[in-house]
Amino acid sequence: MRDIITVPLAEDALIIACDNSGAIGMKEQDLVHVPYETVAYYSFRVAVMECIAAGGQPISVVLQNFCGNEPWKELVRGIEKGVNELGLQDVFITGSTESNFSMLQSAVGLLVVGRKVLDKKTELLFSDHLKLAIIGLPLMGNEVIAQHDQIVPLSVFQKINNLKDVMIWPVGSKGILSELNQIFVNKRFAADRISSDVDLLKSSGPATCCIVVYSDDQDENIRSIAGRFFHSIELVF
Repeated sequence: MRDIITVPLAEDALIIACDNSGAIGMKEQDLVHVPYETVAYYSFRVAVMECIAAGGQPISVVLQNFCGNEPWKELVRGIEKGVNELGLQDVFITGSTESNFSMLQSAVGLLVVGRKVLDKKTELLFSDHLKLAIIGLPLMGNEVIAQHDQIVPLSVFQKINNLKDVMIWPVGSKGILSELNQIFVNKRFAADRISSDVDLLKSSGPATCCIVVYSDDQDENIRSIAGRFFHSIELVF
């Protein structure tokens, strides 16, 4: 099950996706020191990828800021950076700041609300005719900054998501294998039955990579769009 809530409406539905981060920012006791624009950008990435993958067209972002008043504009710039990369229009940003008390470490929560406009598959039966791939590498913490050129770009994610009969699944902190075991309703995977040059158990932090499930006739398209971010998964029977 994806990390989203689907709220049925009269003619369509709302998709609500979220992310949070803690001890990442510019406070002295933060464990990872990066600008607040970067913090918000990667939190937005996680939530917006979940929203889009579930068939949602993002319409609003809600920011919960526990970093203090000063970083607000920088946090908003991080969200706007992601919005612009996706070419989204009419996405409204709102939120709130905890200004009564100062925390020793940075903390941010973020919601992306989307209107479901595509009939994306949310359940899939495993078949030998399906192919699997990883786009990007699983990274976390300071690796996200040091190896940013290995992170799947939002534009690549969006292009693959728009392909017909393709399921795309962002990978979170529990790693690729955990996400694989949530995709199919009739299949469980074991690490020793999967061959890949990517670490299947490593945290993917702020959705630095994603899983793609597709039919053989889409193989050329996906490899072309993904380019150097493409990593194959082979199942060992």
